Amino acid sequence: MNRKLKKVLQIGLPVVVVACVVLPRIDFFPEKLDMVSAPGGKKGGVLPVTGMIAAYETVSNGIPVTGTMLPNERVDLVSETAGKVVQICFQEGQRVKKGDLLLKVDDSDLLAQLKREEFQKKLLEDRLKRQQVLLDRESVSYESFQELETEYRMLLEDIELLKVKINRTEIRAPFNGRMGFRYVSEGTYLQQNTQVSTIVDDAVLKVEFTIPEKYALLSLENRVLSFNVAGHDKKVTAKVYAIDVAADDVHKVAVRARYNNTDGLMPGAFVSGELLTEEGLRYMLVPSEAVVPEMDGKRLWVKKNGVATSVPIETVSRDERMVEVVSGIQPGDTVLTGGLMQLREGMKVDVKI
Repeated sequence: MNRKLKKVLQIGLPVVVVACVVLPRIDFFPEKLDMVSAPGGKKGGVLPVTGMIAAYETVSNGIPVTGTMLPNERVDLVSETAGKVVQICFQEGQRVKKGDLLLKVDDSDLLAQLKREEFQKKLLEDRLKRQQVLLDRESVSYESFQELETEYRMLLEDIELLKVKINRTEIRAPFNGRMGFRYVSEGTYLQQNTQVSTIVDDAVLKVEFTIPEKYALLSLENRVLSFNVAGHDKKVTAKVYAIDVAADDVHKVAVRARYNNTDGLMPGAFVSGELLTEEGLRYMLVPSEAVVPEMDGKRLWVKKNGVATSVPIETVSRDERMVEVVSGIQPGDTVLTGGLMQLREGMKVDVKI
């Protein structure tokens, strides 16, 4: 009995051990196994990924710049004559039109002189008429007539000079614009060249900035400047209209662009933007994360005939987000951009564009 038991154990024990090792490896449920082993949990081994359709995009190249907004025109209004201010006709911040009266200095003494000269003019006109009659009769000499005529013409010039002086007692708007702060009050005695206020034309603004001198050789006139202003959400554009005639000490060239101020931007504001030097350029761009670097170059995963295929490409670096592809793919190719870590050559993929 002991011998038989011993023999059974010698034969049966190895069989049991082998069974314990082999049986778990046998595929009793192939359908369930296929679902578990498929990447991403998709039946049939189809991996869900994201992608994009390759296409040419029209973009532009530019130079990053910073600058300042200047008013189209700015004038410090000063008094041309001395005298007491008798009238102020503007409010600070008010918009005025060209020719509007802004300030009046007392001109009563000049008006009195003008009135006196006008009376004198009338008397000389009458005398000149009588002298002309006498000259025609040869009752007076021609020299006497000329002396009176010269006196009359000098009086006319004196009258014109008085009118000029009276005009200088007025300050009028030189152009349409907005008034700044005023620095005098009614009753103030102005000295000549005393500043009264400032007027700016901000309907059009100039954006002044500098660029490296190497770009000055480009044809920049009418190029577009796209820029942002602090506190203003929308990006705005201006057109270059002038380039300075010489570079400065640090080899920079000043450039000015003109902007129609439809957004009410303020002169003196700091701007940052980009001066477009080339427009209408066509590039094929892909996200930088889609490019797979390798020892011998770079590759992209694309979908061909329903499966993932790795293709070699040539690129030109563009920025931190996008890469320009110059060869390896064609417009219309489906480029895989997400879920790349699990990809294998020939693997079926379900692409979400």
